[in-house]
Amino acid sequence: MNGEEVRFGGFRFDLGRRELWRDGAPVRLGSRALDVLSALAAAKGNVVTKDELLARVWPGLAVEENNLQVQVSALRKALDEDRSGQSYLVTVPGRGYRLIGLVGSSNGPALPDKPSIAVLPFQNMSDDPKQEYFADGMVEDITTALSHMRWLFVIARDSSFVYKGRTVDVKQVGRELGVRYVVEGGVRKVAHRVRITAQLIDVATDSHLWSEAYDRTLEDIFVVQDDIAQSVVKELRSALLTERPDASASAAVEAEVQAAAKGRGENAEAYRLYLQGRFY
Repeated sequence: MNGEEVRFGGFRFDLGRRELWRDGAPVRLGSRALDVLSALAAAKGNVVTKDELLARVWPGLAVEENNLQVQVSALRKALDEDRSGQSYLVTVPGRGYRLIGLVGSSNGPALPDKPSIAVLPFQNMSDDPKQEYFADGMVEDITTALSHMRWLFVIARDSSFVYKGRTVDVKQVGRELGVRYVVEGGVRKVAHRVRITAQLIDVATDSHLWSEAYDRTLEDIFVVQDDIAQSVVKELRSALLTERPDASASAAVEAEVQAAAKGRGENAEAYRLYLQGRFY
C-alpha cells in the first residue's frame, strides 16, 4: 500500500505512511484517529460500518461504541479545519461513516439497495437572519420523520448540513452523499405566518418529482411538516412502481408519518422556542 494516496479538498493522506497533510503542512492526529482515517480512506468513499471500524481500531478487544465516537470527533475536528468550510467525514445513520469529496472518485459511493434521500438545508427567505433557526429546525424534523421509514435510506442532518449556505449542484450532492433523491426548499416566517416551499428532485435525471408551496399560520406548522414528509414518501414509492400507490398504500404512508410524529406535542409557540433553543 506504500505510495497510495487519497486526496480531498486541500488534504492529502498517504495510506502507507499514515500521514495526513493539508496544503502541504502536516496534520497531527493520534494513532487511533489515524486508524479510523485509514479505514475510511481505503473504502474510497463507501460506507465503513461501526463494527468494521471497532474491529480495525481495537482488534481483538471489546470496547464501547463511545470510544469510536471520541476518535471520529477528533478526526472530524481536524478535517473540518479545512479553510473551504467543507466537511469531509459524514455520518450514515444506522450504518457508519464515510469520506466524501475524494479527488478522482467521480462515481461517488455506491447507492444503497433501497431508496436514498438527503434533506438539504432550507433557505431562510426572511429578511431577518435571526430566523435561521426556524428553517434549520424544519429540516431536522422533516429528516427525522423520513428516517422512521424503514424502507428509506436517509442521510443524517449533520451530513446534509455540510451544504448549508452554499450554492450546490444536486448531481454533485448525489455523488458525494450517495443518494438518488434530495429535498430542498425555503422558509419565510413573518410574525405568526410562515410560507414554506419544498421540492423533491431525482438527482440521476435532474428532474423535479414534486413541489409545493404552503402559506399557513404558525399553528399549522406540524401539519405542514407531516404534509411534506407524506408527499415525499408517496412520490418515492410512485417512482419505484409503474403506477401511483393505491388508496390503501396512501393510507399506510399517512399512518407511518403520523406514527413518527407521535408524542411530538402540538404547541406551536413551545415548538418555536424549542427550535430557537436548539439552534443556539
